[in-house]
Formats: sequence, structure tokens, C-alpha cells
Amino acid sequence: MAMDKCESMREVREYARLKGLFPGRVRDTLTGIQFTKGHNDRIVVISWEEFEQYLNERKLAVYTCDGWLKIMKA
Repeated sequence: MAMDKCESMREVREYARLKGLFPGRVRDTLTGIQFTKGHNDRIVVISWEEFEQYLNERKLAVYTCDGWLKIMKA
């Protein structure tokens, strides 16, 4: 399985939209981020701008593989 790095936030947003996902931050953390459908009490939905800021600060990127979105070191 090859992982493909998303080249832009526009691409990330489109993949997420198609899957019904939103950017999220793990509650009670400052840097724990992941995608969410918005129904988890442990995850706070955040703006795409805040999500991108976290990615940049932590040198992370979003990858796709077989329809999955994964956040990993860039």
C-alpha cells in the first residue's frame, strides 16, 4: 500500500468533505489533532486554519491510502 502525500489543504479539505470528516483537536491537549465526524466527546472540531497551523508547527502532513486519511511527519 502506497501512501500519497496531499499536496494542498484544498486537496485535504476535499477528501475530508467526501468522507464527512472535520478537523479536530483532542480535548485537553494543545497539539493532538485528528479527523472527526463530530460525534466524539473527546474531540473538539476546529477550523481548517487552526488545523493547518498545527500541521505546519509540528511539521506534519496529511497522506491518503486506500481511501484513508492519515496525519504523519512530513
